[in-house]
Amino acid sequence: MPRNSRLDRKTTQHLFAIVAVLFVATALQDTVRADDWPQWRGPTRDGVWHETGVLGRFPAKQIKLRWQVEISSGYSGPTVAAGRVYVTDRLVDEEGDKAKQIERVHCFDWRTGKRLWRHTYDCPYVDVSYQAGPRAAVLIDSSRAYSLGTMGHLFCFNAATGEVLWKRDLRADYKIRMPIWGIAASPLMYEDLLIVQIGGAGGACLVAFDKVSGKERWRALNDRASYAAPLIVKQAGQDVLVCWTGDSVVGLAPKTGKTHWSYPFKPRKMVLAVSTPVVHDSWLFITGFYDGSLMLRLGQEKLTAEKVWRISGRDERNTKALHSIISTPHLAGDYVYGVDSYGELRCLESRTGKRIWEDLTATPKSRWGTIHTVRNGNRVFMFNDRGELIIARLSPRGFDEISRAQLISPTRVQLSRRDGVCWSHPAYAYKHVFARNDKMLVCADLSADE
Repeated sequence: MPRNSRLDRKTTQHLFAIVAVLFVATALQDTVRADDWPQWRGPTRDGVWHETGVLGRFPAKQIKLRWQVEISSGYSGPTVAAGRVYVTDRLVDEEGDKAKQIERVHCFDWRTGKRLWRHTYDCPYVDVSYQAGPRAAVLIDSSRAYSLGTMGHLFCFNAATGEVLWKRDLRADYKIRMPIWGIAASPLMYEDLLIVQIGGAGGACLVAFDKVSGKERWRALNDRASYAAPLIVKQAGQDVLVCWTGDSVVGLAPKTGKTHWSYPFKPRKMVLAVSTPVVHDSWLFITGFYDGSLMLRLGQEKLTAEKVWRISGRDERNTKALHSIISTPHLAGDYVYGVDSYGELRCLESRTGKRIWEDLTATPKSRWGTIHTVRNGNRVFMFNDRGELIIARLSPRGFDEISRAQLISPTRVQLSRRDGVCWSHPAYAYKHVFARNDKMLVCADLSADE
């Protein structure tokens, strides 16, 4: 008996050790698989959601919400990091002789939607059309969160507490030539620099700030500002800052702002560069509502960029390639997938711009039709301007819809037409989706059944 008891104790201890190791391994695996969504279009700003264990089909036509919280209007999409969700909005109090206009930065607990902190500041909109609210997504970098408002208010917060670490009034500091729709390009972090596109005077279209102190480190270009977010690409063994401004597509040294290459791309009507440029290998693709599509090839031995093709229709109604307004295309090797000016989902051949197919079922045909596409494995999650989330596959053979369900309702403050729109890009983190309209921020579980 005693010998068997000792054996049982040893066996039990051994089993406990195995269970503990498996528990830790599983926890580590979950940590690796649980991605944050800390900036515009995800962890690496490329519209890729890396998490596994995501559902294959929606169980019902309406997606069940984990939580919803009340917010006000705004175009900025939510971002998620370290268990917290960030979003901005705008309030107008029209009581009294003069309307009080404020912008707000919110931080919520990702599990419950409980508000952790909120920062409010006065922000009258001057000479800005479409006044629903802030455009740029909050950027989270380690312990800091950065917000950029419509009129150029730049804040650096303690990400956990909301304490303002530093702030800048960029409109005043740089005499911004305000775009008609305000400042919209989401800030970009590169090493110790926070880079913004603001269209300031005196060669300050792009400005880099020390991320800790807020002091200017460099400025570049006399171009007008656009609404397209800058990004970092690898070219000829170097990091290159790519930005589509109001006048050109440029490649800069991110540490200094020095111009490596520039391709002129002046708008034929007005600055309407909203869609983020997308890159795959040496291809760099740009698309605009009035100006059609441009494909550049980035030199891999030298820092150069040359036109492969440019295709523009007669106008935004009579198009050939892509005339996107808000949607950022999906560039997958030999093919480009994107949404045209009236919501037409299209596939183009990368090398020539030739249209391979068109689909009119992903979102109803309407002016400024929008779909935000994010890749997850061999599928894409598509959030359309009707507030529907679609799981699909995109290939040269066509649009293969797998499942579709309603996530959130369109609202009319962003666009007072039809019955409203959902134009804000959602965030994907912790196997959940986070989306907003002009009334609420919602969270829904997208994890697969265990």
